[in-house]
Amino acid sequence: MTNPASAPSPHRRPAGLALGFLTGGVIGASLTAFIGGCVVERAPLVVTGLALPAVYGLAYFLGTLPRRARRAAVVPCTALARIEAREATKAETSDVPVRFELSVVPDDAPAFRVEMWQDVNQVELPDYRPRGVVVVEYPPDRPWKTRIVERPTPQWEERAAGAEMDAVPGPVVKGETPSGCAGGLLTLLGLLLGVAAVLLLFRADLFDSDGGTNDGRAPSAPAPTPSVSVSVSSSWSTSTVTSATGTVTLGSGQSMLDGNQLREAVESLTRGADRRRALTVVVQERMLTVVFSPTGVRAAGFDPRSLPYDRVPDLVEEAGTTPGVGTARSWQLIADRVTGSLRLRVVVTGSGGSGTLEADGRGTVLRRSGGS
Repeated sequence: MTNPASAPSPHRRPAGLALGFLTGGVIGASLTAFIGGCVVERAPLVVTGLALPAVYGLAYFLGTLPRRARRAAVVPCTALARIEAREATKAETSDVPVRFELSVVPDDAPAFRVEMWQDVNQVELPDYRPRGVVVVEYPPDRPWKTRIVERPTPQWEERAAGAEMDAVPGPVVKGETPSGCAGGLLTLLGLLLGVAAVLLLFRADLFDSDGGTNDGRAPSAPAPTPSVSVSVSSSWSTSTVTSATGTVTLGSGQSMLDGNQLREAVESLTRGADRRRALTVVVQERMLTVVFSPTGVRAAGFDPRSLPYDRVPDLVEEAGTTPGVGTARSWQLIADRVTGSLRLRVVVTGSGGSGTLEADGRGTVLRRSGGS
């Protein structure tokens, strides 16, 4: 006959709630500081976002070290237990999570009922049948940490084989339960307060990064935007200009080889006092595309208005006379000067193949190639 023990509290709920609240605050503050620092390019914020969780983790480790040392020094109790209920869940591996309800009967302490989870190999699962007797171990101060001993010593194995036990009445000691809705709300509240704390403490860096300096001087002019797009449409063309490229598209029935069409299209993209330079100019039948040099790089590129406009129709016609090209269907002129001198390359595609012609900046033919 056994005397059932009263169900002990599986954990200290206020401490767990406080830890969840603090963890949420650290998560919110560190993420906000790190992301905000990356966006506004502020090293102190980035360092704060990285250092805060590291400091919190170290403090938690040092703070719980004495408790974990005390628990590690406690010698676990060994006892016999009767399996009152067993519920196995499905698993894709050989080890199956099983929920056990046990009646634990220690030799020198009151008996108690406990609910616990343990992974059991599928092959060994039939050995743990209800009303069977097993050997268990548990810390005396935390009986909800009960574990079934899979390979007990011969003495305990012999005792379990010949033991007959009755079910222990009374409440069931369950494992550490989650903090539930209250814990989740406190964690969320801590996260929001952590975000708010970072936004409040670093508001000058986050929201006034483009404002005036704090030394009394006037605020500096705002930096130019990296990409400004301007589109102009008319009955004959559409023009689009950004900080990186410019494009002109002619209307139906028009061609860049007509009259001064190409010259006017280039000048429409290069108006202004800055006289923007180009890395590459691509001309097709009804489209002009200019890739501009990066801002502040003076040496790279060329002035697109220096192209030999008068020679372009002749170069296209000459490339189309390459043997094997056949009837010309499309053409393309590419002018670039990344290094060295300006070079023009004209490619004409026809019914029989394609022909390529290369010329210098004055339109003088240097070489021809292609054909079927």
